[in-house]
Amino acid sequence: MVDEASDGRVARGAARLRRVMGPVGLWTFALDAQPASLVRETAAELDELGWGALWFGEGFGRDTVSQAWLLLSATRRLTVASGIANVMLRDPIALAGAERALGEAFPERYLLGLGGHRVEGAIHRSDDSPVPARGRPLALMRGYLDAMDAVPAHGPVPLSPPPRLLAALGPRMLALAGERTLGAHPYFVPVEHTVRARAALGAEAFLGVEQAVVLDRDRARARELATAHVAPYLAAPHHQRNLRALGFTDTDLGTTPSRRLVDALVAQGDLEAVEERVRTQLAAGADHVCLQVLTPDPTALPSAGWRDLAAALIPRHPAHARG
Repeated sequence: MVDEASDGRVARGAARLRRVMGPVGLWTFALDAQPASLVRETAAELDELGWGALWFGEGFGRDTVSQAWLLLSATRRLTVASGIANVMLRDPIALAGAERALGEAFPERYLLGLGGHRVEGAIHRSDDSPVPARGRPLALMRGYLDAMDAVPAHGPVPLSPPPRLLAALGPRMLALAGERTLGAHPYFVPVEHTVRARAALGAEAFLGVEQAVVLDRDRARARELATAHVAPYLAAPHHQRNLRALGFTDTDLGTTPSRRLVDALVAQGDLEAVEERVRTQLAAGADHVCLQVLTPDPTALPSAGWRDLAAALIPRHPAHARG
């Protein structure tokens, strides 16, 4: 059970995130493919455009700490959010030290999203050296948070610890997110999941939802790109379980995902279609919607889409004001 002091901490921290990040942000994997000079230049532009937050995944490029430092050092106001730092890839002692360093160097601008799905037996790196599995997801995450919290500080610490979120999908992980962090960052979820996540978290916790979008008025072309994005994720058991719990069936989750599933997971069309999906996610209980702009080349920066979305969705952006 969450005590009153913890409840107050969550409410205050979540309220601050809502204030500084705003209702919309960006989410991307594409920075991994870019040289550091272009990452800095891009981040600085996004900061100037008025985006409240930039979320980045941890895949096969830069590790999450290096990417965060690079983005934070190139910006002045933007919240930089890991979405997520994979707990299967690093020791909690190392991440606790990095979290403190980033929080102290860039006060109140770093958000640590934590996640990592179940691994049976062991995972292997490309050199075939094993990385031991660490148990079931809930026990793994609880133990990881305990280990991070137990690391003593041997240097400067931030005045305010960086906020944490969990990449939670199921009810038990969502409950843990509300108990131990400021809230949740669900990825690859439809609006129906947002409703359930808000109910599981309660009213005070922060809910930042990733939302994939395709900006293309050609419906066939947009759905083709959206389908190509959705299909690989269906091989992951945790995504399969989550979508089945939301009512999707074998027909939806086949080798070629159904139109119903693709449309539920990816907003497609013009700026108005994206605006409508953002409004729907917010009405369903999200505090913040981080938009992943899909392009035919996933390694390319969707800079034009980011600029167009800023003009449409960020009130203080000059282009919006002129409109």
